[in-house]
Amino acid sequence: MGLTHVTTQINNLGKTGDPFEAEFLVDTGAIDCMAPSCGLKRAGIDIEGKDSYELADGSLIEYPYGFARISLMGSETVVQIIFGPDDCEPLLGVVALENIGIGVDPVSKTLKRMSAKSLK
Repeated sequence: MGLTHVTTQINNLGKTGDPFEAEFLVDTGAIDCMAPSCGLKRAGIDIEGKDSYELADGSLIEYPYGFARISLMGSETVVQIIFGPDDCEPLLGVVALENIGIGVDPVSKTLKRMSAKSLK
């Protein structure tokens, strides 16, 4: 499947201050979202803890994370977001997509709103 990007806004839970906005790479292999630390800090998102993550090459790395409001395609949810390196490409993980009710069409490589969220 090719690469899919979507314009996404990240804001702190209280929606105060200026949000971080960027083109996020849709990564259905990633659980959490990730954005540059500098952008998350400017948006007023606090570090809440640290966790270990496995990279695509199989190596393990520890990153700090926080909680944020994420908005895309006219919908919003709250997600755990990784404070990535300042030069990282922002990633949109599968939890955010599923929380909003958006799936990836593998043929057109576009995001599509699901008719209903699955409870099965």
